[in-house]
Amino acid sequence: MPSWYESLVEEARLAALTLLDRAEELANPTLRLGITGLSRAGKTVFTTALVHALMRGERMPVFRAMHEGRIARASLEPQPDDAVPRFDYEGHLATLVNERRWPESTRRISELRLVVDYAPARGGKRSLTLDIVDYPGEWLLDLPLLGQSYADFAAQSLNLARAPARAALAAPFLAALAATAPEVPADEAQARQLAALFTDYLAACRAEAVSMSLLPPGRFLMPGDLEGSPALTFAPVDLSPGTEAPPGSLHAMMARRFEAYKERVVRPFFRDHFARLDRQIVLIDVLAALNAGPAALADLEAALDGILAAFRIGRDSWLGALFRHRIDKVLFAATKADHLHHASHDRLEAILRRLVERALARAESTGTEIDVVALAAVRATREASVKRGRTTMPAIIGVPEAGQHGADAFDGLAEAAVFPGDLPDNPAALFDPTLGFRGLSDAEGGDFRFLRFRPPLVMRNAEGLPLALPHIRLDRALDFLLGDRLR
Repeated sequence: MPSWYESLVEEARLAALTLLDRAEELANPTLRLGITGLSRAGKTVFTTALVHALMRGERMPVFRAMHEGRIARASLEPQPDDAVPRFDYEGHLATLVNERRWPESTRRISELRLVVDYAPARGGKRSLTLDIVDYPGEWLLDLPLLGQSYADFAAQSLNLARAPARAALAAPFLAALAATAPEVPADEAQARQLAALFTDYLAACRAEAVSMSLLPPGRFLMPGDLEGSPALTFAPVDLSPGTEAPPGSLHAMMARRFEAYKERVVRPFFRDHFARLDRQIVLIDVLAALNAGPAALADLEAALDGILAAFRIGRDSWLGALFRHRIDKVLFAATKADHLHHASHDRLEAILRRLVERALARAESTGTEIDVVALAAVRATREASVKRGRTTMPAIIGVPEAGQHGADAFDGLAEAAVFPGDLPDNPAALFDPTLGFRGLSDAEGGDFRFLRFRPPLVMRNAEGLPLALPHIRLDRALDFLLGDRLR
């Protein structure tokens, strides 16, 4: 089937879904908010904290609708998509509050519907239905595959694997690839071996010490019920430019399975979920990339650039809005700001702004609002001043998690004061115009290493329900994402 015909059919499906959404919104104003992020960025924690804040009516000075007392109540209702798992808000909140553990990372798509009753600034009563779509950021990085051939994918993937920062991690896969040829007859055992080694290489790149971000195909690292299926049993192979795949060859098998991955995994996610979003927040563990070094920062910049390129951003005419959703607001958030003293929060935000600089420039002419923020959806530490000899130093105090590297003296129960170090005053210190990214140890302002802390102790009311979750700038994020729809 010609690619132009497939695109036409896909656009017709999207237009039909958008018309259905718009018809529902006439009687029931709705905002579809996408929440995503790359590995260990805290998507589950953010979503849980967002819902808890709206339902508990917490004190949030920057979130104007709540600060002004115009949000009457927020309540959970059954989600609209029966085939999508429900986001387990209650379970994740219990893990945070009762067990003081961080919830498990997002490994699949989930949804939650929250109805917010509010009073507009000019008076009266209204309701906004907030449909939250929580999904792994790795799936987002798969969207560019829709516009690629297998040859494009193979060339791009192998260029990344052979880059100096990744070559050692990719060595077993590259060695197995060098021992074969794409034109040999297709062999299932060989395909499975190459796919397994390719997956091992991607997983090694995602490890905290390396913290690479650009790792498609995303489902290789979180396969779910597709594990072992042919659609996830392929890998890039070395191809000469313009090479045709001989029938029955390893090349032909890999190309066929790559196309199956696009059609059965990536396209349904794009059509049924991603293309229907109105707003988006992208959570980023910038600190992990800073710790891992210049290569991780460069990789993160490329990933963020690809993420924004995947969004359908901009403001449509009223007629265009009837047939397609456009994302009109995107917030990039650097998480774990509580691992720093507040003096470095603005510096963390400035570093993130530099990382998304190219993406911001591309979006300027579209009418899309894009912002960056440094936040902690649930704050695990508090600040203090600690004397060391005659010097008073700013510190953060929390309960470090036991068993992590560098925290051998901690048992996961007692508080400890930690001197986190400072980020550079000027984020330009991390970026050399000639050489590219520099490490923290090379930048003026010193070094920075952080520990992971357990969630905070949360107070309860007389009924035993958890009170406010402490946070940093969650109210600013909510005002940007929701504020204009609650005026």
